[in-house]
Order: sequence, then structure tokens, then C-alpha cells
Amino acid sequence: MRYRVLGGFAAFLVLLAAGSAWAHHSPSSIFDMSKPFTLTGTLTQVDWVNPHIAVYIDAKKADGSGVENWKWESAPPAFLRRVGVSSSQFKNAVGQTVSAYGFRAKDGSLYGFLTKITFADGTSLEMVAPGAADSR
Repeated sequence: MRYRVLGGFAAFLVLLAAGSAWAHHSPSSIFDMSKPFTLTGTLTQVDWVNPHIAVYIDAKKADGSGVENWKWESAPPAFLRRVGVSSSQFKNAVGQTVSAYGFRAKDGSLYGFLTKITFADGTSLEMVAPGAADSR
């Protein structure tokens, strides 16, 4: 009986792990990967957390009437570390003007997928594996 309970618990864990893997999404499911764009504004916040980092940028509205707060999602922290990107590079730039390059959400919201960021001093960081996406 004890082995049956342990076997049932093991099966539950396998199904739980499979469900998590199934729930993960490709960027193209949310973002229009055929229409890259660049947004320039002030870096206001960085959330260096799993499953994807988030970068927040305040940018002027297209009509000049005010400011919009954009959220940009990118790769997981572990992946970014492997391609040479660190959280300190972002956190040191909070409050500075940056240019974000990537792809906007299909639903038109103020949400993007970040593939490259350029800081005020002209340095830039590629947020994807080399050759994985058009990063101007």
C-alpha cells in the first residue's frame, strides 16, 4: 500500500512538471515578431526575476500629451547571464534615457519583447542569442 501511495505521488509530480512545461509560451504567441520597433524613454524599474526579466520605461506619448509606462519582457535571468548580460548593467541605468528595441504585443498594449537595449552612454546589450532575432 505504501508503494502505491508513493507511486501515485511520483505520477502527480511528473504531471505537474509536464503541465508547467506545456504552459510556457513562445514570444510569437504574444508579440508580433514581424514588426520590430524602437522606443526611447527613461528606464524606471528592472525586475530581474524568473521566468522572465521585466524592464519598465517611461516614454512620451506619440501625440506628446504625456508619458506612457511601457513594460518590456525579455529572457530568463539564467539565459541572460549566459549571453553576458547582468542585472547590475540595468540597475545602474535606472533613471537614464535608454532605447529599447524589440516587438510590440499583438493586442496593442504598452508591452513589448525586448531584444536589445541601448544605454545613454551608447553601450548596448543583446538580449537574445546571436543571430536569433533581427536586432538592428
